[in-house]
Amino acid sequence: MRRALALAARGLGATSPNPVVGCVVLDARGEVAGEGFHQRAGGPHAEVHALRAAGERARGGTALVTLEPCDHTGRTGPCTRALLDAGIARVVYAVADPTPGASGGARRLREAGVEVVEGLLADEAAETNAAWLTAVRLGRPHVTWKYAATLDGRSAAADGTSRWITSAESRADVHRLRAESDAVLVGSGTARTDDPHLAVRGVEGAVQPLRVVVDTEARAVRPGARVLDGAAPTLVAVAEDAPAAAHLPEPLRLPRAGGGLDLTALLAALYARGVRAVLLEGGPTLAAAFLAAGAVDRVVGYLAPVLLGAGPTALADAGITTLGEAFRLRTTETVRLGNDLRITANLSPKEH
Repeated sequence: MRRALALAARGLGATSPNPVVGCVVLDARGEVAGEGFHQRAGGPHAEVHALRAAGERARGGTALVTLEPCDHTGRTGPCTRALLDAGIARVVYAVADPTPGASGGARRLREAGVEVVEGLLADEAAETNAAWLTAVRLGRPHVTWKYAATLDGRSAAADGTSRWITSAESRADVHRLRAESDAVLVGSGTARTDDPHLAVRGVEGAVQPLRVVVDTEARAVRPGARVLDGAAPTLVAVAEDAPAAAHLPEPLRLPRAGGGLDLTALLAALYARGVRAVLLEGGPTLAAAFLAAGAVDRVVGYLAPVLLGAGPTALADAGITTLGEAFRLRTTETVRLGNDLRITANLSPKEH
């Protein structure tokens, strides 16, 4: 199952609005006969790839799958039928499929005489598929806020300089995060100050995410901005009453809320476009707005062993006035990158 999870992760950033899934098929003797993963939306599911690789060795064998096999016909046929036709005798899956149209695969397999086991490495599988599961549960994309800061929490020096606080290894890792996302999102402050490119570099085979700029007044993305090149698709979100800007591609017009744009409407619009995983790279103001709106699911912080003592903080005012109102996170991973530390943490369920 750990191998199946590793395979599933290879589909991150390429399968939305579908989940990432990995599958390993063992023959009747318990030896690996085939493996596969869901590579793109509309393409064969993980089980189909693994069964094709296994061939006749699948008969009487075991399929280990990170998600309950589907039992419906969409752009591809039901995986339950493929497993039954291949003669699989036992299916072990990690996480049940929560979607009404695709669930029921385990029941169908059991009714056909297949031994079915549920829940192996369920927590790890749910973490791998967090974006899709969040979208199914909440009807909006999963949002990861990524930031880089000094040990004293500064995102830039007092004069505004911020390149480079973190190491080359950390900056390369950010491109991995982008490659695993469907959209990369920044605000007008970042667009105006940094003129970011937001495309993925250095990740072989990456599907370029949608570049999204929240530019309420339609003034921050100037003619010739790097996000307007052809390296990746771009969407600029502006207020409904913002002036027209001839140099922008057709903007996404949204209602105003709280001095900016309605973030619920923004996420709904992205969800409608098939976006399930958003990487929020915007500055402290936009990050605070997302947190205050309860729209952040995961935080990835890159901490550099640097002290500044002054300068903007990584997070602006999020409406917290006392310690009891603080956002409490659960750390899921700490990794050293060069001389930096990457900390990954999920917001506790009560924050949603």
